[in-house]
Amino acid sequence: MKFKQTFHVFVDNFGTIYKQLLYRLVVLTVAAIICTLGINPFIKELIDSEQLTRLLDGVSGYVVNLLNGHVEELSQFSQKVQAAYSDFMELLRTELTHIVLSGLLLLLVHIISKWFTGLGNYATAAIINDRMALRANQPFLGTLIRTLKESSVYNAIYVPLSILYDLAVGVAMFFLLFFLLSSILYFFVCLFLFILIIIFSIILKMTFTCDWLPALIRGKKGQLGSFKYTFSQKGKSTFNVMSNFAVLTIIIFALNAAALILTLGVGLLITVPSSYVILICFEFVNYYDREGLKYFTDDRTIVSTAQEKPITRENFFKGDNEE
Repeated sequence: MKFKQTFHVFVDNFGTIYKQLLYRLVVLTVAAIICTLGINPFIKELIDSEQLTRLLDGVSGYVVNLLNGHVEELSQFSQKVQAAYSDFMELLRTELTHIVLSGLLLLLVHIISKWFTGLGNYATAAIINDRMALRANQPFLGTLIRTLKESSVYNAIYVPLSILYDLAVGVAMFFLLFFLLSSILYFFVCLFLFILIIIFSIILKMTFTCDWLPALIRGKKGQLGSFKYTFSQKGKSTFNVMSNFAVLTIIIFALNAAALILTLGVGLLITVPSSYVILICFEFVNYYDREGLKYFTDDRTIVSTAQEKPITRENFFKGDNEE
């Protein structure tokens, strides 16, 4: 039932997708410009280096001779590749400071861009809530400015926690896959586990944080109260929430993969912002259901999830069947 209502709310807020798309493109463009200006000189130096040129020439020569069946020349090119690889690694060691600084710049830009996209998600959530509760059509930019204080504090808490969680999952995946890849026979097993771990980690994170935004925006519980509420189990059907997120995540992965392959990436302009919007819609549908609140799915449909009180024997015979 939650999945069905989520779809209805998603369709009702479909126009928000284009606002999300425009906002994310602006953030992505600014982040790309900063990264390009920051690390482009170092990358250009590596690309133009003699060590990398000799390494690429050696690898291409080895592959060409292998494909042409010139087995007798493979040992010669193999030695060239090994020598060029050693020289290239030596170059990287001499440029270690630039590599570290470039890595720190990329990490900083990633954190800041994630924080800004979080502001957009918060504004989108506020728009969806107003639409569900009041049928109000709020402007994206106006909502972004109006909620800037609350969304800044929320993302200052959520973004670091999210990045730490992703890093922990990434490290665990690296050691697991490194252990399994000791044998090439386990390549497809590793690929399956890689995708499975990514999907499960996303589902797990969303399951336990799904009520954070709704409790903050709709419930007005404050930052600390919302944080406690999302991790509390009172009235929360964890397995039901997890199963719904599992279905949504798999559908989102499939649609984005199809958009990437079948439309050469053009379809991602719609599917990526749609993914965030539909997940936010489910979070609010789940919260309204958990709290027993009424909400609109369109101009004429009101969903009531309030739990009715059981009718006592005395009230039944008295004819008093109302709460």
